[in-house]
Amino acid sequence: MAFNDDEKPATTPIPNGGSKQGLVTMNIPTYSKKDVALTADSVTAVVEIKATSSTAVREGLDLVAVVDVSGSMRGHKIESVKKALQFVIMKLTPVDRLSIVTFESSAKRLTKLRAMTQDFRGELDGIVKSLIANGGTDIKAGLDLGLAVLADRVFTESRTANIFLMSDGKLEGKTSGDPTQVNPGEVSVYTFGFGHGTDHQLLTDIAKNSPGGTYSTVPDGTNLSAPFATLLGGLVTVVAQDVRLTLTPKTADGDLDKMEVADGTDYTQTTDAKGEITIKFGTLFSGETRKVAVNFTLNESPDTEEYNATLAVARHSYAAQEAPQPAQNIVRLRKPEPTTPGSDDGIEERSVQAEVVRRRHADLIGKASELANGQKLGDARETIMDAQNALGDILLDDGDRMVNALQAELLRLLEYMETQALYDKLGHPYALATIISHRRQRAAGRGDEEVISLYVTPRMIAYLAQAKKFEENPEAPVPSADEDVKQEMAANPLAAISAPLGFYLENAIQALQAIQKIIAANTI
Repeated sequence: MAFNDDEKPATTPIPNGGSKQGLVTMNIPTYSKKDVALTADSVTAVVEIKATSSTAVREGLDLVAVVDVSGSMRGHKIESVKKALQFVIMKLTPVDRLSIVTFESSAKRLTKLRAMTQDFRGELDGIVKSLIANGGTDIKAGLDLGLAVLADRVFTESRTANIFLMSDGKLEGKTSGDPTQVNPGEVSVYTFGFGHGTDHQLLTDIAKNSPGGTYSTVPDGTNLSAPFATLLGGLVTVVAQDVRLTLTPKTADGDLDKMEVADGTDYTQTTDAKGEITIKFGTLFSGETRKVAVNFTLNESPDTEEYNATLAVARHSYAAQEAPQPAQNIVRLRKPEPTTPGSDDGIEERSVQAEVVRRRHADLIGKASELANGQKLGDARETIMDAQNALGDILLDDGDRMVNALQAELLRLLEYMETQALYDKLGHPYALATIISHRRQRAAGRGDEEVISLYVTPRMIAYLAQAKKFEENPEAPVPSADEDVKQEMAANPLAAISAPLGFYLENAIQALQAIQKIIAANTI
């Protein structure tokens, strides 16, 4: 089946002459040690890339809502879907396009991919209100059809392809196959699971198969609008696609023995024959960051005096960049008598330790979840308490925001592990959503919006607040995404030029540093 009938979207007005420079930047690497020994040693570096906080420049959104309308979705579930979709319809602009696909025993495309004009908004509202839940559940059929709508697009330039898949995850009746075996390619698939009895692992695996996708749980009695609005706040602020980080090892000088990316993240990663590592992050929302911890093992040095050793070069790139982005050297001072770790740790060393603990935190939640799934609830609770103890030793200078957020997650899991029945109903989906959120470093809904995720952006927070007001009064006006941008630019007029300005300043600084090295070499 070929569609090729997507509607031409409106063109995004780009301020500041259309510059897309500096939309994604890289911070100076941080290290677990102030310096390293001349003897064989090791050090961890954290490389962080960050998307601009400005939403003045963004990619157009192509979104396919794949909706489960099987019999098990009757009642509150389907009504929650309708209200969430109505919120999405009101937020999107003519730059954005939406298609709705439904599935039960088979799948059906209700609308082609169309720009969100005022006329289409009214038409969609009627379609959404008429949704009826009935029949079996063939998730694969719905996912396949949603992907086909995006694969057959005619207009793809500067547009992101995404799927919101909503289901209670209960495969019912004869199906077309296993949805976890579907390859979504470069399409991000965000899944939302409704209530007790949902196959939460199935929906998590579907999301994990896609670049950047997350799983959000919608517990019984709660509404889809909150996690829907949170992720929509990200999707309408995508500032860069095909974001990559390349780590080139510097082995020729003899200092570096091995370079490895630490476990704890879930991105596509490749290593070539020379040991160069490339990590693909996919899209970045405005204000999002990605941290990569890299472990370096160093050989013994033949030198007897201290010197700076370059271990690797980090470079980042993204699809719309107009020039190569500034690189960062990963360098450590090697000394005969290095500083003892912990004796005088500063902000930098503590921040690296915190990132290592955050990754360990997600791993321990995964371990505890496996134990609880195996009816070993006591062991699971002990594992969660081990994670709490690990957090107790972390001292940060950010008002303990990260520690507080992680502690809140653990406390909620302990609450859900009071009984096996409570864990099965609420704890298991909460753990799955939390783990994928940490591994993707992207927000996911967990059914307790009072526990703020580490990965929410300002626009996500704003949309969550708007969604709550919409739930209370669906007749009240909801500002469009364009109106949100105007409000943000009025509050921060310099935001639109901050990204390209930062790029040119970084290039100037690197040029000055290169000149200093040449002068220093000529004066020796």
